[in-house]
Amino acid sequence: MAPPAQSQRSPSPSQPSGKSEVSDLKLQLRQLAGSRAPGVDDSKRELFKKVISYMTIGIDVSSLFGEMVMCSATSDIVLKKMCYLYVGNYAKVNPDLALLTINFLQRDCHDEDPMIRGLALRSLCSLRVANLVEYLVGPLGSGLKDSNSYVRIVAVIGVLKLYHISASTCVDADFPSILKHLLLNDSDTQVVANCLSALQEIWSAEASTSEEASREMETLISKPIIYNLLNRIKEFSEWAQCLVLELVTKYVPSDNSEIFDIMNLLEDRLQHANGAVVLATVKVFLQLTLSMADVHQQVYERLKAPLLTLVSSGSPEQSYAVLSHLHLLVMRAPYIFSSDYKHLYCQYNEPSYVKRLKLEMLTAVANESNTYEIVTELCEYAANVDIPIARESIRAVGKIALQQYDVNAIVDRLLQFLEMEKDYVTAEALVLVKDLLRKYPQWSHDCIAVVGNISSKNVQEPKAKAALIWMLGEYSQDMQDAPYILESLVENWDEEHSAEVRLHLLTAVMKCFFKRPPETQNALGAALAAGVADFHQDVHDRALFYYRILQYNVSVAERIVNPPKQAVSVFADTQSSEIKDRIFDEFNSLSVVYQKVTSSFFQLYVIGIFCFYFRPFGFLKHPICLLKENNVRLRRGICLNLITKFVV
Repeated sequence: MAPPAQSQRSPSPSQPSGKSEVSDLKLQLRQLAGSRAPGVDDSKRELFKKVISYMTIGIDVSSLFGEMVMCSATSDIVLKKMCYLYVGNYAKVNPDLALLTINFLQRDCHDEDPMIRGLALRSLCSLRVANLVEYLVGPLGSGLKDSNSYVRIVAVIGVLKLYHISASTCVDADFPSILKHLLLNDSDTQVVANCLSALQEIWSAEASTSEEASREMETLISKPIIYNLLNRIKEFSEWAQCLVLELVTKYVPSDNSEIFDIMNLLEDRLQHANGAVVLATVKVFLQLTLSMADVHQQVYERLKAPLLTLVSSGSPEQSYAVLSHLHLLVMRAPYIFSSDYKHLYCQYNEPSYVKRLKLEMLTAVANESNTYEIVTELCEYAANVDIPIARESIRAVGKIALQQYDVNAIVDRLLQFLEMEKDYVTAEALVLVKDLLRKYPQWSHDCIAVVGNISSKNVQEPKAKAALIWMLGEYSQDMQDAPYILESLVENWDEEHSAEVRLHLLTAVMKCFFKRPPETQNALGAALAAGVADFHQDVHDRALFYYRILQYNVSVAERIVNPPKQAVSVFADTQSSEIKDRIFDEFNSLSVVYQKVTSSFFQLYVIGIFCFYFRPFGFLKHPICLLKENNVRLRRGICLNLITKFVV
């Protein structure tokens, strides 16, 4: 019986069927290379498209290098672009082939069309072959003096690329001096911005070995250059404005009148539609007025409106970035923002990360005049379908109570939470009631009356269960069933997986024993036996300690385990004031979004007045990479200026 016939699949037009396809392309390109027949450019386009598509999917078409270069002798700019793309891709892998491109790229650098001149110069500088740098100096020098601004823009970046290939060649050709001249005199603002970016990187790198470079770097923040850039700032693109404003933050004015002059120049930048420009301007205002306390507070008042406008008008990602910076300002001066608390109310369609940040800010701006309205709003969020946000809102209510604002009403609200039939609400409320009792012992009677009605079987979360057990031990004299509840928990010791709960249970049974010995004696013996046999080291050590101290002297044990309690006045902050100040110094950066100093997630290298950031596992090429990793996408130009200079 004959084998079944195999279905023959025709090859895709975008993929070669084998080496013969590349050979056919080579033959066709060679035939068209010297042809001047009508329509030859259209034929070349089709062949170039095939070559680029093969290259894109990873097929080696480097054997076509010579033919591609020969076919590039045309005035068709589309063909030029595709040829430059091909050349740039294979020149890095095959430096020997790059030699074939020098002549036609240098020829194109003198083309009549400025677009072709710019593209050729960009491709020439992108070859990144060290033994070809001598061929870059001439075209770059001509490009920097070109009459067309696009060519000059490309040439400035080309100088920076040359510096990274061969720093000595770049410096010996005196390109930094030419860039400085263009920085001060060029009519095109994009050329000026590129010069500023390139000079910062070149002189910062050279400063470690050259005193002259150090002096030149300092001149970038001199009064003539700063004022020259500020007077033209409206002409710059959004990215360039951020670059200029970042430079202005390093400038130290000579007197107060100069500070006010700079702020007057930048006043209208606070109304800019781009969030990055607004945040960069805010940083300038804050840095300039740090030494002027009264003016600094007025600056906070002035910054409220533009920042709140950005929060409400942008995308959720932009809102989160701006809210993070606003949150930093709120933490430093909450009273200034206390009257604007309604702007911080959560909207139903906002992402959870925005809502969470708003809840933190509402907690910070609460005071005697607005506590009732804020707590009422937060209590509404407790019934939110988004459980994490409901939890955060309950915690926010507790934090406001710990700030001693309207404690009576808040305690009543928390006790109402305990009566709700939602496990997560009860769990969060128990933790907060425990903290409230530590600070306000006078509320123990009202709280314990409600807590006593909660069954320990209905509380499953470790923190909430630990809080309930703490209250059972601390106020066992006021809770009739406390010894029996603790005894039932000890009986289920092996079923309790949380070491935190077992530690609290040991301490609570000890406290209950000192207050009601006859009813707790059996539970204490069982708890100590289970604790000593526990596999967790901390639980084992605590049980053994309690056992031995009871053996030594019961009175001493009572003084240690159950001493007279004093109300807690202040709870420990999660961040020290020093860390907050350092984050403030890094305003308009990812440090504010992460609420961490840069050194905790980047390796920082400081060269002179400029900073370079590197990932511990390699170079960071652009801050958008880091924001994407944290699900914070950039829209409408909102770019946090974490990196003063990009590492190319």
